Amino acid sequence: MLRKQLSPVVTYIVCAVIVFCTLFPIYWLFATSLKTRIELFVGLSFLPKKMYWGNYVKTFFIQSAYRRFFINSLIVASGNTALVVFLALLATFGFSRFKIKGSQTWFFWLLTNRMAPPAIFILPYYLMFSYFRLMDTRIGLILIYCLFNLPFAIWLLQGMVDSIPKELDEAVEIDGGSAWSVLWYVILPLTKPGLVVTAILIWVFAWNEFLFASVLTHVHARTITSGLILFITQTGTDWGKLATVSIVCIIPAIIIIGFVQKHIIAGLTLGAVKE
Repeated sequence: MLRKQLSPVVTYIVCAVIVFCTLFPIYWLFATSLKTRIELFVGLSFLPKKMYWGNYVKTFFIQSAYRRFFINSLIVASGNTALVVFLALLATFGFSRFKIKGSQTWFFWLLTNRMAPPAIFILPYYLMFSYFRLMDTRIGLILIYCLFNLPFAIWLLQGMVDSIPKELDEAVEIDGGSAWSVLWYVILPLTKPGLVVTAILIWVFAWNEFLFASVLTHVHARTITSGLILFITQTGTDWGKLATVSIVCIIPAIIIIGFVQKHIIAGLTLGAVKE
């Protein structure tokens, strides 16, 4: 009896600890962004003495660079998501519905591309970008993110497309439909929750990417995450503005997930069980 009474209490305590460990760094970032430079070095305080919004005003309204970095991140992340989801849907449809010679080998090769550490590709991609004049361009970032996010998207969608009965394809073909009709009227509607989840994850991956953005961009196409390093200089680190930009980096992902959270569970469980 005592064990049954303590079990919910222990569960609540564990959940509370997990929530605290997850949210406290975000709170600390937000509190730091509302402190003046002097207050940050006076002493440790969990609450700012006065709400100082100067870091936000100076970073995004007075200094236009970070406003441009933010727009670049939106364009690159959204463009990469649209391209990756489109290509992944076509690829999974082909793997699932057409007899492609060596399809399992191709599928495994795509996954190994995702498994490789991104750092080993820095030098060859830098040389390629320099040769094709893609350095410091948005289209360059969109394409390079596609190389790493496309294998993950294909892997995520493959089980969802395989779970759709092929009898539905045959019904469309009997009515005179083509393979494109099957894709448009059968595969696309039934995998909608999965596509939404895939799009969210790919968008977040592209939005948070730092390594390639910091090496392959300089001024015009620099993203907001790679712009964080500009606050770390030889004379010191501007912790207030660094925390400000970090909070702004978190907000878009939270908003997007909040709007489409009803599709997440359905999308992640789609294709998990076959009848």
